Amino acid sequence: MSSQPDIFETEHITLAHGNGGRFMREIISEIFARHLANPLLDTQADAVALPMPAGEIMLTTYGFTVQPLEFPGGDIGSLAVHGTVNDLAVSGARPLYLSLNAFIEEGLEIAVLDRLIASMARAAKAAGVQVVAGDTKVVRRGEGGGLYLATTGVGIRDKNLKLGLNRIQDGDKILLSGPIGDHGIAVLLAREQFGLHGDLKSDAASVWPLTQALCPLSGLRFMRDPTRGGLAMIAHEIQHATQLGVRLHEPNIPVRDAVRSVCEMLGYDPMYLACEGRVVAVVAPDQVDAALETWRALASGRDAAIIGEVVKNQRGVMLETQLGGERLVDELEDDPLPRIC
Repeated sequence: MSSQPDIFETEHITLAHGNGGRFMREIISEIFARHLANPLLDTQADAVALPMPAGEIMLTTYGFTVQPLEFPGGDIGSLAVHGTVNDLAVSGARPLYLSLNAFIEEGLEIAVLDRLIASMARAAKAAGVQVVAGDTKVVRRGEGGGLYLATTGVGIRDKNLKLGLNRIQDGDKILLSGPIGDHGIAVLLAREQFGLHGDLKSDAASVWPLTQALCPLSGLRFMRDPTRGGLAMIAHEIQHATQLGVRLHEPNIPVRDAVRSVCEMLGYDPMYLACEGRVVAVVAPDQVDAALETWRALASGRDAAIIGEVVKNQRGVMLETQLGGERLVDELEDDPLPRIC
């Protein structure tokens, strides 16, 4: 666990930490630069030159406002890395670089900020990415949630790799890399709003090992990570883009008992819960078994399953239930949970 560096004269962020003077320089050098240091990060420069391998340059951007800032299995610092890296990974790109914008609320404990950025640095190192540029702002007390982060990610994709919703065909199979809902319920329990407690941890992690393993398959059509809106909204995204039906098999969809129990108590549906370390992939039927075997050989994919297919003789998204019946999966309109991020 990191502790507040001795250099700081106060234990909390003040507006002076965002005024461009000495206090701001100390925050940047003693927290951000100290933890995120790498050969490309130059806090004295306005821009950075990035060495780029051959291939298509892929770019993504993301904002993080999760509450609480720390939760079982992660925090806003590591989540900012995983969320950005994962958007690149499911596009078939190898994540390389991140930029970071930090919006810090007046009054945040400096020790908490130090801990969160240290966590971010560990996640970046594990994911094989470098934070190469950034900006810091301090907002007045009451105008933020302690800390908001915004990131931009850069990666490289093989020019011969073609993925997209437009490649999905009738008969294609849908794979899921692991249990759904862990992140959404872990964050919900951390808020202690319902008097519920448990040891469930967020699934937040880089999915690059999962996506990298499938990219060599010629039958790989499409990948997405089920964040806000969960599995249900990816199914609807496929349906809207292709005008084909999506049929999901509830008995095949992995859900942990702890997630299922909380959902039953509070009336939530795991299909709509956010994940931060899972992948949904659409694969040609003649290669789905190879894809499943590939995922199950990885630690992060050992619970992978074939959960459905794309069909032309059906409208909408249909779920075959545990009891053998069927129900339409509605498209998300109202927010079914307290905001996760």
